[in-house]
Amino acid sequence: MEPIVVYSLVLSAVLFTMGMLAVLVRRNPIIMFMGIELMLNAANLAFIAFSRHLDKLDGQVIALIFMAVAAAEVAIGLAIIVSIYRYRRDVDVDAVNSLRG
Repeated sequence: MEPIVVYSLVLSAVLFTMGMLAVLVRRNPIIMFMGIELMLNAANLAFIAFSRHLDKLDGQVIALIFMAVAAAEVAIGLAIIVSIYRYRRDVDVDAVNSLRG
């Protein structure tokens, strides 16, 4: 394997771990969304690294689709957070459970 591919995969693993820790440790939904975005970008980097290693464009196409899904996820997630903040004046993740209808 080329050294650039190995470095990209190591960076991808580090970014994914940081995102996972942000989601698991923090209770702020904005930080949690940032962690999810970090994990998605780490997966994109891994897809692109494998795409370069295999000399195929499939990984780059999948990464492009993931970026579109991530943009939609952020738009919807931030809209939900804003609506919860308008309703409760607090965005505590543990307290959102009480909004069940």
